[in-house]
Amino acid sequence: MLRSRTARLTLISVAIVLVVALVAGVVAAFVVVRRPLPQTSGTLTVPGLTAPVAVTRDARGIPTLTADTSADLFLAQGYVAAQDRFFEMDYRRHVVAGRLSELVGENEDALDADKVIRTFGWYRVATEELETIDPATRAVLEAYTRGVNAYLDGKAPSQIAVEYTVLGLQVDVEAPAPWTEVDSLAWLKAMAWDLRGNYDDELGRARAFSSIRDVAQVDELFPAYPQDVNAPILAEADLTDPTPAAAQARALDLDDIGLQRAVDSAQAALAAVPHLLGDGEGMGSNSWVVSGDLTESGHPLLANDPHLGISAPGIWMQVGLRCREVTDACPYDVSGFSFAGFPGVVIGHNADLAWGLTNLGADVTDFFLERVTDDGTSSVRGNELEPIATRTEVIKVNGGDDVTIEVRETVHGPIVSDVLESDALGDAPLPDGTFGRSYEVALAWTALAPGRTADAVLAIDTAKDAADIARVGRLLDVPSQNIVFATTDGHIGYQAPGRIPLRNDVTGEVPSDGTWPRPGWDPAYDWQGYVDPEDMPRALDPAQGFVVAANQAVTPEGVGPYLTSDWDYGFRSQRIRDVLESHVAAGEKMTVADMGALQVDQHNPYADVLVPALLRLDIDDAFDDDGQDLLRTWDHVQSADSAAAAYFSAVWSTLLTLAFADDLPKDDAPDGGSRWLEVVRELLDEPDSPWWDDRSTPGVVEGRDEVLTRAMVTARLELTQQLGRDAEDWRWGRLHVAAPEHAVLGGDSVPGLVRSLVNPDPVEVGGGSSLVDATAWDASQGYGVTAGPSMRMVVDLGDLDSSTWVNLTGSSGHPASPHYTDQLGPWSKGTTFPWPFTAAATEADADQRLTLEP
Repeated sequence: MLRSRTARLTLISVAIVLVVALVAGVVAAFVVVRRPLPQTSGTLTVPGLTAPVAVTRDARGIPTLTADTSADLFLAQGYVAAQDRFFEMDYRRHVVAGRLSELVGENEDALDADKVIRTFGWYRVATEELETIDPATRAVLEAYTRGVNAYLDGKAPSQIAVEYTVLGLQVDVEAPAPWTEVDSLAWLKAMAWDLRGNYDDELGRARAFSSIRDVAQVDELFPAYPQDVNAPILAEADLTDPTPAAAQARALDLDDIGLQRAVDSAQAALAAVPHLLGDGEGMGSNSWVVSGDLTESGHPLLANDPHLGISAPGIWMQVGLRCREVTDACPYDVSGFSFAGFPGVVIGHNADLAWGLTNLGADVTDFFLERVTDDGTSSVRGNELEPIATRTEVIKVNGGDDVTIEVRETVHGPIVSDVLESDALGDAPLPDGTFGRSYEVALAWTALAPGRTADAVLAIDTAKDAADIARVGRLLDVPSQNIVFATTDGHIGYQAPGRIPLRNDVTGEVPSDGTWPRPGWDPAYDWQGYVDPEDMPRALDPAQGFVVAANQAVTPEGVGPYLTSDWDYGFRSQRIRDVLESHVAAGEKMTVADMGALQVDQHNPYADVLVPALLRLDIDDAFDDDGQDLLRTWDHVQSADSAAAAYFSAVWSTLLTLAFADDLPKDDAPDGGSRWLEVVRELLDEPDSPWWDDRSTPGVVEGRDEVLTRAMVTARLELTQQLGRDAEDWRWGRLHVAAPEHAVLGGDSVPGLVRSLVNPDPVEVGGGSSLVDATAWDASQGYGVTAGPSMRMVVDLGDLDSSTWVNLTGSSGHPASPHYTDQLGPWSKGTTFPWPFTAAATEADADQRLTLEP
């Protein structure tokens, strides 16, 4: 999703033209906007089909496709995806191929994005991947591609999406190029990038050290996972064939690397990469599965809500895919959430098994600092020089001149410090004075080698049991995801998949387990292969009767293979566990409604930690303590209508600024996520810690109580200005607004007339960062929602037709469609919809019927 650091169109001329067009004829404008809406009833001829395919749509426009063969089924899925979402697909493929400038024209941010992605080589890797995936998967991709192109054939851009009409007022817009199988595969690289694990923490440690210059103090800002407070996903007793911990590398000498320069150069380049799923605080997910022993129906229940960026249209496309007769030749009978541009269902259920995914967060990226010769052609490897591979990339710019870049790549990966200039990249002699005068930064990332994630998606669509999920785990290379699953015959389980690097144990000043940048000139720091998929943690039917996977640590410390040190800190997952355990303790059998209610639970763990400390302090002024009074009777529920929630959030944001802004680099202000909750939780027991002191006030040493008091007084003044003098009238929802944005035409640089067409009306929501109702906000940027539940689903394995679901915005990518935003309002209120699955139920629920004929 493109925001301030990525491509936005400056369309002043567009605004003028559109205003004139609208004034000249509202009817003409209405026709232009509605022209791309697809036919969804009656009959259409689709070349390539061998038999008719039925497409029924429910009241929200969600399609269910029924076909005789797998080839026809996926051809039809490609056709329907293009009907509903082709501009989104086209935009994504331009991004992942490093061709955004071809779409939007001369734009500095678009060009920067293209340079970095070409350097990564996502499309090149996807091209190689097409040759390595299973032939059956390739056949599915080919069928899907034929369906997309059948829809595009003969259509002018204005018939496909209104976005092309708008863009055509600024740049040349030609008919979209035919879709290819590689376009689908390359999307998986973008997905893996946004879910890549501890990349931000690795850079964050290095940036913090550049300012603090003390490893121990940096460690205080990245505390260990609190195993004594928040449980991991699996206890040791839950594990199926638990394995011993893999050796961890333990460090490098900070005096032996140009750390500041390395971090600045890498950051300058990688900040340009667009995030199609989202980025930053709030990227995560909730999932849990409950045994039938604990449910009212006697069958398992499974819940999942991935937390991703909020965009218009939303990231997911709901779909049902059904073979009329399920056989080995046509094995699909599956429903759930897919990505427009990729075949199959990514999260959902079939007739035998349901599954949910959450980001495991394994450390699959490392930055290697490289000692490069003066001529830039070789890098140091031990006592020798290793040639640096090079390639030329030509970036075409719509309406502008081509841009040529040279990409260099070491044995560790592409040199990202080549891509964009950084003021910090001045000459600096190496510590030993040899082999040149500068360092470069290479990125090692598991997704830059061909993998089998595409095979995994189709394998999970037909999975029936734990053995099938284990096979999926062996195929799902990147991104590494927690898989929770349940079967209709009563089993529940967990599987951790992923291609996870093994790192050597090296002695030095800071950890070399992947949490800090690594010296590329020392082969001891090279990856030593990957964790054997058979050693990845898994469990079947744990004794406690449920599994909660919400980005927390997977296993107890020291158990199983080393995956990462940078987990979500588990306050959200622990709340889910606590609620489930309270049902068990009370003897209450759980229902679909109970699972849905838990998905929108707004209990605030930050308040549990901080409010007692705030209430112990005295505020003398009657006006200043009005906010504190709200906390005295607050139930710690972060609801949209809560005055106390608004005040507490302002206190939290102010506290982080007062305590840490003076110590950290300008661009590293605390975002307020779970890591910062753990930092503050530990500091509350240290009233005289140096972190409380404001270094900008020489001669004055502040302590904990002074900072907490100042945070409350400052928050009271801030909200008085924003929400009014009477604290009782404040509401969290007035500050905490979800405003999905169109990826290309939704930003502030685009005229308001266009934004009003493509951006849904903002909605007030409750919830917050690290709450179960995870509508995240960045405490350094304001209170608006930065990421949230991109969908919610609850699957009833005893009666699949009793399952529920909701999407963020709607099923359609056309702004003129009623299904562009018809789920946003219900989503914001925590409402879900019935999710029929069986043939009889989907037929009874059908609102429109379309037949695709050969």
